[in-house]
Amino acid sequence: MLKNPPIRWALLTAALLALTACGSGGGGEPGKVTLTYRLWDDQQKAGYEKVMAAFEKANPGIDVQIELLPYDQYWTKLTADAVAGTAPDVFWMTPTQFPEYVTKGVLAPVRLDAAKYHQTVVGSFTYEGKLYGVPKDWGVVGLLYNKDLFEQAGVTMPDKLTWAADGTGTLLDTARKLTVDEAGKHPGEPGFDPAKVKTYGFASWNHYQTQWMNWVSSNGGKLVDKPFGTYAFNDPASVQALQFGVDLVNKHHVSPPATRTNPPTGKVTDMFKAGQVAMFPANNALLPFVAPESTFEVGVAPMPEGPAGRSVNLNGLAEAVYAKSEHPEEAMKLAAYLGTEEPQKLMADGGYVFPALNGLSQGYVDYWKAKKVDVAPFVTEAEGTTFPLPITTGFTGFETKLNQIFNAMYLGELSPQQAADQAVAEGNATVK
Repeated sequence: MLKNPPIRWALLTAALLALTACGSGGGGEPGKVTLTYRLWDDQQKAGYEKVMAAFEKANPGIDVQIELLPYDQYWTKLTADAVAGTAPDVFWMTPTQFPEYVTKGVLAPVRLDAAKYHQTVVGSFTYEGKLYGVPKDWGVVGLLYNKDLFEQAGVTMPDKLTWAADGTGTLLDTARKLTVDEAGKHPGEPGFDPAKVKTYGFASWNHYQTQWMNWVSSNGGKLVDKPFGTYAFNDPASVQALQFGVDLVNKHHVSPPATRTNPPTGKVTDMFKAGQVAMFPANNALLPFVAPESTFEVGVAPMPEGPAGRSVNLNGLAEAVYAKSEHPEEAMKLAAYLGTEEPQKLMADGGYVFPALNGLSQGYVDYWKAKKVDVAPFVTEAEGTTFPLPITTGFTGFETKLNQIFNAMYLGELSPQQAADQAVAEGNATVK
């Protein structure tokens, strides 16, 4: 989940209006242009070192310095650098941060054949008809599951998991069979004790990207009325979906209580790795942090289909170009290169990411297949109905309050309708 500190956008706006072109390039060998490329993932940095070496070989007049910052510091530093006029020439951008930066003039528009990339990623970085970032990669929400727990329970993963607000469907039925208390009882059986559950069948918790936003979209609800619009997830379909997510915890008892899972201190990922949860919705980007530490075989399945079908979050990143770079031509050349087959295939084949460029997913699939994880269901989902995180101004400042409200909902302190109404009102107050 994205966790971003408050950003002084008023200060940024004023500073950008006053700045003349003055980017971060400089230094390096005489006669060479030095570009700064900023990212936050230390695992991907290893892959990008190979990518940049290939770029520099093809462009001997350009040096690229890779700058790694921890995610918690990345956005604060990027904003401060934009204010000072020293932002990196090319840097990673997310859908939730994009509206703030593009509306403040920080990003330069890019030109490429957008049809070659996953369209959810393209749409995530489009503003007023222009693309402001080279599509880099995508991650999609799927269902990780513990194959050992399924085998021990004598349960086979259904060909298709389904859910409905009234509790019908194969998801809840499967989760009940996998949920067992210390006495060996399952939910619905006489004597089952929800306070003494040994293994939970499913992980339903307050995580917008992998949880309730997917329920909302799969039930026909809307997160926002339009890109750069207002929040709309307090409509009947959305509230019904929120109720389902909460019911998995508090009514059906197939998911851990919110006291153990609510952010920011929740331990649900640890519970899955420890074999205490059988099915765990997660973005494929979590695999490097889960699969190596698990003592069981990890399976992957598509997310359950709701009444409106399957609709899953696909979160893409873009290679953004600083609008006030000292070396705009070279920065654009680097960004354009990063959107081509050679670097995107390298990152896919190394098991780092699914590339945004269409037709290159197999390398990522093969990498994980060698590690005994079949990630093909993620690809299947990406070819179906997908949606981005809310693309509207103010989300990063609203996120903390949103989590507070929905924490209370999962604890049963607010009804889904009360939580949705409050969250939509709070969120729309931040939309500019």
